[in-house]
Amino acid sequence: MKVSVVSRSGREVVRGGVELKDSAKVADLQDAIYAKTKKYYPARQRLTLPIQPGKSGKPVVLSAKASLSEYCEKGSGSLTVVFKDLGPQVFYSTLFFFEYLGPLLIYPMFYYLPVYKYFGYEGERVMHPVQTYAMYYWCFHYFKRIMETFFVHRFSHATSPVSNVFRNCAYYWTFGAYIAYYCNHPLYTPVSELQMKIGFGFGILCQIANFYCHILLRNLRSPSGNGGYQIPRGFLFNIVTCANYTTEIYQWLGFNIATQTVAGYIFLVVAASIMTNWALGKHRRLKKASTVSFFSCAEVLNNVIIAQIY
Repeated sequence: MKVSVVSRSGREVVRGGVELKDSAKVADLQDAIYAKTKKYYPARQRLTLPIQPGKSGKPVVLSAKASLSEYCEKGSGSLTVVFKDLGPQVFYSTLFFFEYLGPLLIYPMFYYLPVYKYFGYEGERVMHPVQTYAMYYWCFHYFKRIMETFFVHRFSHATSPVSNVFRNCAYYWTFGAYIAYYCNHPLYTPVSELQMKIGFGFGILCQIANFYCHILLRNLRSPSGNGGYQIPRGFLFNIVTCANYTTEIYQWLGFNIATQTVAGYIFLVVAASIMTNWALGKHRRLKKASTVSFFSCAEVLNNVIIAQIY
């Protein structure tokens, strides 16, 4: 089988194309491209089928585990794929580690160090109990997320563009400093003790629930990350598709009930908006995957019935 590899502009990425066995998989094509270019390792490659003239819509992305013959027209011994360079990649564990490390280190700096004197506040600072508990709650949250990154999560995609490291770190680190500044401010006014207990108590329950949601999601995939899109079952997943995002939002709601800062609520609204968008997208993908699985099972059952009749 001969595979032509072109860019979106139609330029040949691999001169003369690639010759592969008819039984080759997309992953074999990616390895062959890397062998010929010495630059575009498989994680940097995004291979799609060309969009036919006069047709619109998103191009079909080639799955690394699929056979190349699945994408060939019947009777054709050749294939053309469109190549896109995704840029330098980093492991998802590396990405998450650095984005969570910033808030974990920045928040205690505002609590322990005399940073406010650089903002014009002199004199001794009196720390309220809620500020101490908030610091413990915050650090526990991000320490938990780092531990989950290395010991719980299983990623369907091994890598992410390195540019996401700078974008995600800017988001987490900036909000970490923003919230820490106001929660540990010398002029901070604490809420009542009852409100503090309700907020942190609710938040801790949500953190525990969030951890259990991650365990359930982990069990949907093999250690290699295989498993595809599956609808989670059990616990809060019987109520909402993305219970992990729901508990994440609620744990920050608990934090804000206990600390009551404008900065914290701004972060809550932004984070909730982002996770809601992720949840809606994931819900659509899971519904699509479950529909495909349903029709596949129905087709198998239909074939069995026909075979029994004849």
